Amino acid sequence: MSGGSVERVRAALLAAGHADTVASFADGTRSAAEAAAAVGCTVAQIAKSIVFRAGDRPLLVIASGANRVDMAKAGAALNRDGGPVFHVKRAEGGWVRDVTGFAIGGVAPLGHLTPPLVLLDEDLFRYEQVWAAAGSPMHIFATTPGALLRLSGGVRADVREDA
Repeated sequence: MSGGSVERVRAALLAAGHADTVASFADGTRSAAEAAAAVGCTVAQIAKSIVFRAGDRPLLVIASGANRVDMAKAGAALNRDGGPVFHVKRAEGGWVRDVTGFAIGGVAPLGHLTPPLVLLDEDLFRYEQVWAAAGSPMHIFATTPGALLRLSGGVRADVREDA
């Protein structure tokens, strides 16, 4: 599955006018710590993609690798514009794979089978460059927070769980 998933991410990057910065790492990039070690950056510069359920819709939260996501904050950010109210809850791995086309550990911020609602962690904007999963637990790509916002169609939000 990962070969097709990685190619889907590459195609989405190129279609959006982003350079193909996908890189492969034999030791894996499944966790933010593994990805940071692979590229030589801080864990906070890893843009991890976490999928939640917002009713029947996928909610993709692209969070700094150093942060845990506060589901209440994510729900408040999602519901702030007075549109339909979404109740945010955790998603099971099988559902994530079915709706996104990605296995957990390789969920990319773009190229989803079902277009998700997207929130981008405000903390990512502290960095010039960030890295995100590229469709498999062994592939990531380099980008900027601004490009990630544009690529994902997301909204900036404070989603960090307070310590």
